[in-house]
Formats: sequence, C-alpha cells, structure tokens
Amino acid sequence: QVQLVESGGGLVQAGGSLRLSCAASGRTFSNYAMGWFRQAPGKEREFVGGVSSNGLYRYYTDSVKGRFTISRDNARKTVWLQMNSLKAEDTAVYYCAQGNSPSDNYRNPSTYVYWGQGTQVTVSS
Repeated sequence: QVQLVESGGGLVQAGGSLRLSCAASGRTFSNYAMGWFRQAPGKEREFVGGVSSNGLYRYYTDSVKGRFTISRDNARKTVWLQMNSLKAEDTAVYYCAQGNSPSDNYRNPSTYVYWGQGTQVTVSS
C-alpha cells in the first residue's frame, strides 16, 4: 500500500522560505513521476510543480517559477518542495502526489493515483 507523508509546513512571514518534504513508501519510488499541488480555502486544487521519475524534468506553474524548486532523492524515496520568497497568496494546504508512470501530464490532478494528507502553509503579510 502506497503512503505519502508530507511535512514541513508552517507559518512564515512574507519573503521567507519553507521546505516541504514528502516521504513515500509502498512501491518502487523511482518508477513514478511526482507532483505538488495546493488548495486554498474556497478554491480548486492547483498544480504547483512536478518532477519526472529520474528527476531530470521539472515543471512549475507560472506563479511559482523562480521561487519554488522541486527535487527528489530516489534512494531516500523523498521529494521536496523548496519555497522561497513566499507571498500571502501562497497560503494553502500543500499536497504531494504520485503518478503512475515515469512522466505524466503533470498539471492534471486526475493523472495522480496516490495523494498525501496535506500540510498547511500560511504566509503572513
């Protein structure tokens, strides 16, 4: 059974940084693309970024480009989301998700088969 466990959320001032972690278990981590999504109150779940199974290809939504970085370590079965220059509009619950192939349609949440429980990120202005 696949489990994804996020950590690292919290309260930070605008301009600050946070690093989210997502630890995976249950199947061969290195075979699957990973993604990060977020959901703010009253809004739909939004794609933040995605990374291919081998870590070579990374994709971001426009609003986080240049501020957020996705990385993964397949030996440690972990994917990270480094968030810098945080803004109030980044406030949301952040979810990691695992696809079902090495490279997926990253922006579409329907392509992901497993989801973590989410971690709250709150940016105060």
